[in-house]
Amino acid sequence: MSDFLVGHATHPDWRGALALAAAQIDARRAEQDMAAAGPPTLGFVYFTDHFVAHAQALHAELGARWPGVAWVGCVGVGVCAGGVEYFDEPALVLMLAALPAGSFQVFSGAHKLQGHEPFSALVHADATTPDLADLITEMAERTTSGYLFGGLASSRGASVHIAGGVWQGGLSGVAFSRELALISRVTQGCQPVGPTREVTACERHIVTRLDGEPALPCLLRDLGLPHLQDPRAALPRLRATFAGLTDANASALVRGGQFGADTRVRHLLGLDPARQAVAVAEVLQLGMRLAFCQRDVQAARRDLVRICSEIREELETQAGPAWRARGAVYISCAGRGGPYFGGPSAELKIVQHALGADGKEVPLVGFFAGGEIARHHLYGYTGVLTVFTGPR
Repeated sequence: MSDFLVGHATHPDWRGALALAAAQIDARRAEQDMAAAGPPTLGFVYFTDHFVAHAQALHAELGARWPGVAWVGCVGVGVCAGGVEYFDEPALVLMLAALPAGSFQVFSGAHKLQGHEPFSALVHADATTPDLADLITEMAERTTSGYLFGGLASSRGASVHIAGGVWQGGLSGVAFSRELALISRVTQGCQPVGPTREVTACERHIVTRLDGEPALPCLLRDLGLPHLQDPRAALPRLRATFAGLTDANASALVRGGQFGADTRVRHLLGLDPARQAVAVAEVLQLGMRLAFCQRDVQAARRDLVRICSEIREELETQAGPAWRARGAVYISCAGRGGPYFGGPSAELKIVQHALGADGKEVPLVGFFAGGEIARHHLYGYTGVLTVFTGPR
């Protein structure tokens, strides 16, 4: 018996996709004894940007089909459910959950959180929102655990998100009480190409010195480029290079030389040969740790398997055999997915294979985001896997 049920479909018409996904959920409900779980109370919906113009009608139809269910979700350039990914095609994914009354609260700019302080929250956001990083930090501070998980809506049209209504701009989502147990991990997609250094001189986005040395020679040395006499030859390597940033009091690396969850990958904005400096897409602070890095599909694959294994191990060793994975939300970067991992739905197949137990798939939905949220950080090129747990 599962109290999380998933349905997903692709269809040129949003009504057709919804009907197909709803039929899957109805069939699963009919197969199982849902009386013990109770009626569904929270729904997750993610849809590709082919349906973004119909978001209001979609939300209204969800409410009509499942009265009493609160819906959260957003648009993505890709969506996923189970071990399937949908990119560049009209599709939607649904997950219905039977959660106890009072264990969650949907919020948006129009509906603020009320009552007790939540323990954690699933957050969807519009990337064009001013001061977004500050809003994410403020939201994290409003939770007891300080832990958020979620992502930025991604679309070639409007970036809408759903939380009891359809919104543009700002944050929305669902906050959970302490009683709703979950395990969450961040998986990185980039590998350091040089050592981790301390930012010893900077001006906002510009790092001028690393470990007391000029920053630009450090970058060139890590890339095996002795100088910039031929910038055109160096451009392909430089364009493929990012900066992995970690706060001064956090650990940059985990086992195997892989970035840990505290590291945020940011684009390089430019080089300043006159000042021997490098510009980075984040406001820097003295004492930060910085490692230049590049995307690495094999490292990303290993790290994805690692976080799934850690979640399984935590369930088995800390929660005990009487507990199980009830359902999951996976939010990955729009630059990842099957096309990056080597085949159709390759990323989600890795997740389901590594996360599942006894041949059973964990009910899972998610989307491919314009930026990923975990704790109080906004990430890039990562995946955020969150598993709801509970008694068997």
